[in-house]
Amino acid sequence: MELRTLEYFIAVAEEGSFTRAAQKCFVTQPSISAQIQALERELGEALFDRTQRSTVLTDGGKLLLPYARQCVTAANDAKAEFSARAGLLRGEFRIGTGGGVEHTTVPHLLGALRAKYPGIDIEVAEAPSRPLLDMVLQNQLHAAVIARPVDPLPSTITAAPMFSDHIVAVYDPAVYPLGDVDPVPMGDLAPYPIITYPRTSALRAGIDRAAAAAGVALRANYAANDVRLQVAFAGKGLGIALSVRSDPALLGTGLTIRGIDPVIEFEKILVWRNDIPASAVLRAFLELRHDTTS
Repeated sequence: MELRTLEYFIAVAEEGSFTRAAQKCFVTQPSISAQIQALERELGEALFDRTQRSTVLTDGGKLLLPYARQCVTAANDAKAEFSARAGLLRGEFRIGTGGGVEHTTVPHLLGALRAKYPGIDIEVAEAPSRPLLDMVLQNQLHAAVIARPVDPLPSTITAAPMFSDHIVAVYDPAVYPLGDVDPVPMGDLAPYPIITYPRTSALRAGIDRAAAAAGVALRANYAANDVRLQVAFAGKGLGIALSVRSDPALLGTGLTIRGIDPVIEFEKILVWRNDIPASAVLRAFLELRHDTTS
């Protein structure tokens, strides 16, 4: 079982297409197809259902995918370790984050990492907090910036504070006449449709928890992790968006932005696994973060 073949397999699984996977891997489509067919013969069963319009994983393919990712990740991390021993750190740093971190220390840290170690390639995955935490636990990401979840973090996860913020109401006052009061009592939002984060987001859990504690039933009619989409919905009068105050998408919208009473605060944290040795690239990132915050 060749490592390169596993990389091709992962690419086809992620792209849902042999053609797009070949483009991603800079090889020809017949070449990648031949490698996958050889892997299927070696394992004794098909890994992809080719009868569908899109290429989808079979049960065997779904079984292989996490193992393939672990193998490729371990190989890349091993290469980085030996590069570090030779005094020239190379490799791939995989970090996840939600939206709205443009004006935080995250871009600064990634820029500093790339400047200090030009041999490191940075791959950023964007998703809600819960999937990002799962990706860290599965070693698909070295680290992730997530909203601190309501439930305790797994014991295999270390967390460090990044920044804190709060949720605000964003709306068209011509459609939703909430008056000039600021902050807006949460109960005043209850009669109206709410635009906010999906249930996979820790921010949504924090909003739901705050509403329940205040005895307010909010109707979340629209869910989007991208605040730009939340604002677009609010601009069309579809509802009142409950969004992160510091998100750049709130700038220059022409919409009314009000605080909420009681305040819905949250904390963004950096998470990484502590049950496996930290890779060389993760150690480099953590050292930069420590130097920045100390």
